[in-house]
Amino acid sequence: MSGAIKDHKALLKEKFQCLTEGISKQGNPTLLNEIYTEVYITEGGSGEVNDEHEVRQIEAASKRSDAYDKPIKCNDIFKPLPGQEKDIRTVLTKGVAGIGKSVSVQKFILDWAEGTFNQDVHYIFPLPFRELNLVKEEHLSLVGLIKRFCGDIHDLSIFTGDNCKVLFIFDGLDECRIPLNFNSTSKCCDVTEATTVSALLTNLIKGNLLPSALLWITSRPAAANQIPPECVDQVTEVRGFNDPQKEEYFRKRVSDEDLASRTIGHLKSSRSLFIMCHIPVFCWIAATVLEIMLGERNTGEIPKTLTQMYTRFLMIQTQIKQKYTERKETDEGMIFKLGKLAFQQLQKGNLIFYEEDLRECGIDITEASVYSGVCTQIFKEEAGLYQGKVFCFVHLSIQEHLAALYVHLTLIIHKENVLNPATVRPVTSGSKPAHIRMFYELHKRAVDLALLTENGQLDLFLRFLCGLSLESNQNLLRSMLPQATTQSQRTIAIVQYIKEKIRENPWLDNTINLFHCLNELNDKSLMEEIQNYLKTSGGLKGAKLSSAHWSAVVFVLLTSDQQLDEFDLSKYGRSEECLQRLMPVVKASISAT
Repeated sequence: MSGAIKDHKALLKEKFQCLTEGISKQGNPTLLNEIYTEVYITEGGSGEVNDEHEVRQIEAASKRSDAYDKPIKCNDIFKPLPGQEKDIRTVLTKGVAGIGKSVSVQKFILDWAEGTFNQDVHYIFPLPFRELNLVKEEHLSLVGLIKRFCGDIHDLSIFTGDNCKVLFIFDGLDECRIPLNFNSTSKCCDVTEATTVSALLTNLIKGNLLPSALLWITSRPAAANQIPPECVDQVTEVRGFNDPQKEEYFRKRVSDEDLASRTIGHLKSSRSLFIMCHIPVFCWIAATVLEIMLGERNTGEIPKTLTQMYTRFLMIQTQIKQKYTERKETDEGMIFKLGKLAFQQLQKGNLIFYEEDLRECGIDITEASVYSGVCTQIFKEEAGLYQGKVFCFVHLSIQEHLAALYVHLTLIIHKENVLNPATVRPVTSGSKPAHIRMFYELHKRAVDLALLTENGQLDLFLRFLCGLSLESNQNLLRSMLPQATTQSQRTIAIVQYIKEKIRENPWLDNTINLFHCLNELNDKSLMEEIQNYLKTSGGLKGAKLSSAHWSAVVFVLLTSDQQLDEFDLSKYGRSEECLQRLMPVVKASISAT
């Protein structure tokens, strides 16, 4: 091994050997190899677009067993699968936000740098799209781009020699703000020719530039179709943790064995929480909360819903902020600004933000890194790397929770419905006080907007908004945000409105999310009705159910802990109506008979 390769490996090892969960400035870094739990990666099909909300994709994946998958080890993604004859140059790896794509990339690089795997590769160049965005307006050659981001590279022969194998890793295609036009971009074959960053990327992916180089691109499913299928040799999918891997993670993450067992047991007792544990980042959030609450006495109600879990997580993060900064701004002011950022960027579909985005929300750039673990600031301080700041929330679900909290607080503090800005504060009329009428109109508008969103992009936002109106969560908020107090909100009206929508829309996938909303509102009446019916009638075959009860059956089947590899429709009836009612379950199954 040459001295240049050895130095390059040493630099990457230093950069990637530690795993940062949450904010990078807090506490001691964790060695990746000590806590790493391998995620489940499979052959990913054709790379077709999937723009459903990612929680929907996770819920669907949780119903399928691994028996029909072709699992792939992270370090083997460039190896042909059985039956494949051609060499693999470009791999596209799909996966929802927080599912483990970037950590898999980090582990791949670390294993290579430590000399464990893929030693036929001489150089690895990690080029995350969130960093490439910072140079999108510049004209650079490929050599210049590499030097900008990997300043340790001085020998240009690695780009021209036949005996040097290089790998480019482009992590986070969904975060790309560089236009990738594969049809009209001018051809570029010279690694020393200066051109736009867009042209460099498209020519590299098409194979005009360095056709011998390997490429690994990661993306959320909704953005995967930006790369033409003919430019991809293999598609893989990160499916997150399967059930054994979930347990393995918590036993590594929670040091006390008994506490780890109780954490796993609690999560298994709530199906909605255990399904979310497919997402490694959610496992970290849950471990952060439950390690404190299960490890101490008299800390309050243990979270059983997503809203409770995320609100507790937010409380913990504000306490960390107080420890690591002398900032005098109130928690309310900080959370309100972060919530505004979350809401505005959620509306735009952005997960990654830049300095101008923060300034628009009144966030001081110089102090953003101490805005607790909710907002992570990534400083690129390594010698020779591009100096720039990129901001993001720890996970999309954190952004959605803060966005819902912002909408909730704006109504309480400013008496403004940001989902319908034209709304004027209502006067007291009839039997409903004004504040209850205001909350009803806000939630009614949110339900209607969510139902109009075909792919469920507001599903989780709506769940959080509903959950925040519950008195137990209001009490949590008061302990953290004393100025944001309000009278208890009666949830009867919005519960009834959600039930009306379930009855009106029995065929929509969105209806399933409405049952999750009822759970967040602590209303299980529809579920109890169908369960009592099943107990007394002995089954569904030939049953005359209302549309709402059919929807309840679908929800029960989709959120149970039983796999749906082969769904036996005959147990429920073979009528056309039965097939139509149970179509969401059929779609979630590998096969149906």
